[in-house]
Amino acid sequence: MTLIQSEFLTEQILLLKINRKSAMNAFSDELIEAFHGALDQIGEARVLIITGSGDKAFSAGADLKERKNLKEDEVWPAVSRIRKLVQRVYELDIPTIAAINGAAFGGGLELALACDIRVASRAAKMGLTETSIGVIPGAFGTVHLTRIVGVSAATNLILRAKRISADEAERIGLVAEVSEDCLVEARQIATEIARNAPLAVKRAKEVVKGVSLNLEEAFLAEEKAYQSLIGTKDRLEGLQAFSEKRSARFLGR
Repeated sequence: MTLIQSEFLTEQILLLKINRKSAMNAFSDELIEAFHGALDQIGEARVLIITGSGDKAFSAGADLKERKNLKEDEVWPAVSRIRKLVQRVYELDIPTIAAINGAAFGGGLELALACDIRVASRAAKMGLTETSIGVIPGAFGTVHLTRIVGVSAATNLILRAKRISADEAERIGLVAEVSEDCLVEARQIATEIARNAPLAVKRAKEVVKGVSLNLEEAFLAEEKAYQSLIGTKDRLEGLQAFSEKRSARFLGR
């Protein structure tokens, strides 16, 4: 069975689908290895969409059936393997969209939090539920959730191990959109992103991710990113297309 299904929806949009439905798309070591292999094949994609197979789960996170058999000194290395995958997704230079098609708990939600944009199916449920099993989020969930929804909302969710609906997630800003079909919505967003200048999109992503810097550093990061685009052919193409009232043909140069 292919644990990570990879498909180019267009030449510019890559879809990765977690395919372990029998275990609620939970992370096994084999699945994590397959995910890294799929990320190695991103190629010239301009946008990445991540979703889960079926309609029940995006990912339930760590496979707790495997976790309960680990010795004490094996637990953190197992967490670290998920952590490294989440970090790799977070550090991708192309935009990433999580299409949360069902349950996203623990490490599953942490993977979604590492993406730039999250959209959810109306029936989706999500939460960082680790305190209910005696630990805390270990794959950057405490940090990413707090940056996305703020200290008060993040504290409320994490300390209570609270599971929330897609509508509640949208209300607090955890997801950008709620749709009957989150993959259709994600593809629409990806299409809108992919038609824009890829270098500009990458620089914008860098600057937005840097807002946690102090104000002076954030302002400087924006200035440097903008200046790096002035000499690009895409900037000139954007101006020319605007003056000619046509769609721009960006080449990433």
